[in-house]
Amino acid sequence: MKLLILCPQWGLEHLTLEDFFEKVSSADYNGIDTWVPENKIERNKFIRLLNEYQLSIVGHQHQATGRNIDEYCKSYEYYLNLTMECNPLLINSHSGRDYFSLDEQLRVIDIAEEFSIKNNITVAHETHRGRLGFSPYNASALFNCRPEMKITADFSHWTCVTESFLENCAEIVQEAIKRTKHIHARVGYTQGPQIPDPRSPYWEKELLFFTALWSSILKNHTTLNNEYLTITTEFGPPPYMLTDLNDNKPVADQWEINVFMKDWLLDKLA
Repeated sequence: MKLLILCPQWGLEHLTLEDFFEKVSSADYNGIDTWVPENKIERNKFIRLLNEYQLSIVGHQHQATGRNIDEYCKSYEYYLNLTMECNPLLINSHSGRDYFSLDEQLRVIDIAEEFSIKNNITVAHETHRGRLGFSPYNASALFNCRPEMKITADFSHWTCVTESFLENCAEIVQEAIKRTKHIHARVGYTQGPQIPDPRSPYWEKELLFFTALWSSILKNHTTLNNEYLTITTEFGPPPYMLTDLNDNKPVADQWEINVFMKDWLLDKLA
């Protein structure tokens, strides 16, 4: 089974599309994890470059909005359809809101599942703060109601929200692992969604904890004889990344950290 390591555009938005694609390709990433431009001209350029560089893509839906559930669902469907224009391997979805009722959250999941079946595409709901997968306990309630629900595993949010290394919800984590279709490989800790630098020995415990989770996901995919597993090296820029108190500059280089994570994943998981 192949590991496909993807680069996020998050934090590199200052680059032109041409420079972004060249940078990703030169670093030997297999693809990218990003949103599709809404502007038609930019979108056409984006798709052209994607084909020219022969990079895979996980489409990232995070834009859906709305003052109520009806408005949100209409927006959600629009952005799911927009994301399909880049022919993604799957869609990573920032789905719903944490303040939606259970019935409203289930409605969002049902829309994603109907879209998935109609378009023969996996829609994976990211375990992200502020969304319907914001905590393991809320996710568990959704899992119980929707056996077909699939996720993008970003467990850094769960360690932050629960202020733990998930020792009190081991069964939920195992269920989440079985439902994982995509990984956001960012290392969190009990007080935040991103450690300052995974290369530092001070954060070895957290790095190894998350690596073990990712390894379990890989093992599950291998058991199922899946063709590939997509993983995004998703360490982010400030304010996810800590900054120096004196000059407010990032304490580390985001690009260098994500390249380190790419090589770490290939060494520890491949």
